[in-house]
Amino acid sequence: MNLTKNTRRAAVALTVPILLFTAACGSDDGKGASGGAVAKVEGKAGEKPKITVPKGAKPSDKAVTKTLIEGKGATVKKGDLVRLDFEAKSMKGQNLGGSWTPQPGSKPGGPRTQVVSEVTDQMTQQMLPPKVLSAAAGQKVGSRFEVEGTAKALIGAGLNPQAGIKPEDGLVWVVDVVGAKKVDKKAKAEGEQAEPEDGLPEVTAPDGKAAKIEVPKGEKAPKDLKEQVLIKGKGPEVKAGDGLIAQYTGVKWEDGKKFDSSWDHGGATAFQIGTGQVVQGWDKALVGKHVGDRVEIVIPPKLGYGASPQHELAKNTLVFSVDIVGTV
Repeated sequence: MNLTKNTRRAAVALTVPILLFTAACGSDDGKGASGGAVAKVEGKAGEKPKITVPKGAKPSDKAVTKTLIEGKGATVKKGDLVRLDFEAKSMKGQNLGGSWTPQPGSKPGGPRTQVVSEVTDQMTQQMLPPKVLSAAAGQKVGSRFEVEGTAKALIGAGLNPQAGIKPEDGLVWVVDVVGAKKVDKKAKAEGEQAEPEDGLPEVTAPDGKAAKIEVPKGEKAPKDLKEQVLIKGKGPEVKAGDGLIAQYTGVKWEDGKKFDSSWDHGGATAFQIGTGQVVQGWDKALVGKHVGDRVEIVIPPKLGYGASPQHELAKNTLVFSVDIVGTV
């Protein structure tokens, strides 16, 4: 199971005309050349960049990384969780998507959908190929950098043949490092835990393991969203658009069986909250909570996967225990 609408940790709501690369996309070492950039990028960090390519310019056959604006924040390291803006184009002018375009149904002036991911040379989401994502390592928060090269150099064998891009075509990504945070994969909420409210499941959270969630026998699943802060944290408030770093476990109300847990995937992970990248129940329940909180959430199908009839959990009421261990 995954909290995102399609694949786990995928920034599925970002504007992209066609899936450019597949899960086969990989990276040999995540490192690119330091020179040879041909694209011209205009604009300030924090604003949508304008990308142009001189007529006749040829892309490098190796990944080229160039820092355009150096930020003043902490230096990003491999393994950190980051929140990124990006704009991507082919050197022939084809739009390859970006985070700057407002999503359908989004509120004017509201938070934009961004990429939230661990910095790695592995495939973690579907908007930035590993060679682009891994290039964030070494950049400072507040920086803008570009990665360019041929599709073969940046995407390799993972290039989707239906994307209309040839291996020799040039591609350009411009990326802004909005935030970064080192994560303790074993982090969890600490403090005295409240008793569950009447009719809500009981949560037990052992160290280093998925929480045990006991659904009350004979109790009908609520038809509306239910939530309770079991442990009150003292950290900052979670705002819409933040990258939420969480330790979580989910079970089905109907049979009490676990369907997912962050502990099953290496520990604490991150999702952007309040922008439609996760199920509605998470967006509604967790925006406004605080870092350090442990929150129990009971999500009816209409705020879970009910809108996706083919999903294996489409008819289930979902129960989550979520420890908010940070934001990015």
